[in-house]
Amino acid sequence: MPDMVIHLSLFAIALAGAVAGFFVDRFGGGWSPDQIWTAATIPVAVALAVSMLRDMLAGRLGVDAIALVAMIASIAMGEPLAGAVVAMMYSGGNLLEDYARGRAERELRSLRDRTPRIAHRQEAGGLVDIAAEDVAPGDELLVRAGELLPVDGELLDARAKLDESAVTGEPLPETRARGEALRSGTVNAGEAFRYRASAAAHESTYAGIVRMVEAAQTAKAPFIRMADRFALLLLPATLIVAGLAWWLSGDPIRALAVLVVATPCPLILAAPVAFIGGVSRAARSGILMKGSSAIEALGQVRTAIFDKTGTLTEGGARLIALDTAPEVEPGEILRLVASLEQASHHVLAETLVTLAHQKRLPLSQPTAVREYRGSGLEGVVDGRHVRAGSRRLVLGDGPLPPWAASAGTSGDMAAALAVFIAVEGKPVGFLAMADAVRADAAATLQRLHAAGVSRILMVTGDDAETAQAVAAQLAIDEVRADCSPAEKVAAVAAEQARQPTVMIGDGLNDAPALAAANVGVAMGARGATASSEAADVVILVDRIDRVAEAVSIAQRTRAIALQSIVVGLGLSGIAMIFAAFGYIPPVAGAFLQQGIDIAVIVNALRTLVGPMEPGHARATVPTPRIAGEV
Repeated sequence: MPDMVIHLSLFAIALAGAVAGFFVDRFGGGWSPDQIWTAATIPVAVALAVSMLRDMLAGRLGVDAIALVAMIASIAMGEPLAGAVVAMMYSGGNLLEDYARGRAERELRSLRDRTPRIAHRQEAGGLVDIAAEDVAPGDELLVRAGELLPVDGELLDARAKLDESAVTGEPLPETRARGEALRSGTVNAGEAFRYRASAAAHESTYAGIVRMVEAAQTAKAPFIRMADRFALLLLPATLIVAGLAWWLSGDPIRALAVLVVATPCPLILAAPVAFIGGVSRAARSGILMKGSSAIEALGQVRTAIFDKTGTLTEGGARLIALDTAPEVEPGEILRLVASLEQASHHVLAETLVTLAHQKRLPLSQPTAVREYRGSGLEGVVDGRHVRAGSRRLVLGDGPLPPWAASAGTSGDMAAALAVFIAVEGKPVGFLAMADAVRADAAATLQRLHAAGVSRILMVTGDDAETAQAVAAQLAIDEVRADCSPAEKVAAVAAEQARQPTVMIGDGLNDAPALAAANVGVAMGARGATASSEAADVVILVDRIDRVAEAVSIAQRTRAIALQSIVVGLGLSGIAMIFAAFGYIPPVAGAFLQQGIDIAVIVNALRTLVGPMEPGHARATVPTPRIAGEV
């Protein structure tokens, strides 16, 4: 029988008994009120005794023993009403805990419930419905409107509109173009489309998220384990205070009052509920915390180490500048070079072609294309000879044209790749491509500093010049370039010797450093499986500002858990003192005890509904510097 049904049944018995006792006391009946209150208390006491025995056989000793002693002592001392109230409040507290845990785990549980189960596979005879786990890499699949993507894959149709909110936390649908990677667990928010499976179901993004969620639900934070151990001190302390109250006053009722106001709930409930709430709150923003341990550790970090490529930068080439000769239309130059680049397999070619498509420029098919490996290419577009590539390939030993005199001299282009364009042998354009710093990177580092992260480093395998060009745009305290994976691990170890450290990265080469850090944060939006598996926290949306939000959520969660424990125990301690001096009778003490428990749990639940961070506003991508209008 589910625990919630048992707790509900016991609460109903205790509540009915308490009410019936009051009714008989006022109007009379066959049984006395004391008998009814005793009968209502016994089932709860028996259930609690069985639960405690089971825990003791498993090697655990819980502080719920205080409630059991209070119920037994209430009956033995002729105060069965106090026992009935304790029974009602104890079973009611368990119900409240069931609700709190259910509410806190709802978002995480919904991930498992949404696991894709059916796939439509294209076969020789047409579409065949198969189980998602039977999909193999290379299968061509159809996804109808409103359906979940069963596995990771590559889009075959021109475009698709996807609702990725369950995976990334982004509320608005995203449009994907042909050839882009698609992730399982996302929803088709547009027309039906075809895509090719790139992984089996158990190796796809969504299955990995579910595995990490299951680990998150079973992991227990050191903070919670510490609370469990400290809670054990409450039982002997309560018995000592109760014994002293009885001995000094000679009144056993004072001892009973002390027992009924002593509550373990601030310790045994507040911390788990608060941490589960924090994990759930993070999940709604596309941040997967692998359990309470991760969120507790993240709340204490004071040093942040960032990888560069794909973490602080976008991880791919982007047009940052386009200059043209006088009276030459920038849009036409971009159209010509993008048309030519259609014949190239270079990573920059795809970027330029995609940009031209976004600007709705009509591309032509190039002919007579010749590629100079490492330098550029040339060909014929619309009957005109076009050459694009390095300065030496396009300009030879000639001087730089006056309109391109600033090419490569500004700070933001120090690490950029320069591409010169000539049409019919005449230089007409210059463009700069670079792995640009993320639009939200600077604000993210500022927020980390504001959150108490006193030291921020960039540790990268890139060369020093490129690393310094990126660091110059950000509030970086130290840069370490040309680092191998082993050197990244060494850098993490050195920083950890000073203070708690978080490592943020996205690539396979970052996985060892992520695993070595106090907290590893993986940028997992692009499916970097090794780094995601090694990390304690996975950012499921391709935005660096979620790192600062994760730290903010972790700090707030830990603060609320600690606040609940300290305030709850403080109130309980004050109530015990008043009860010991005879100011709180047992029945009133039982109600007061439950009031404290409810306040503690409700306060812990605040972690579920933390303030929305500024990072939820969509970051804007900086527009390239273009001479004229494209």
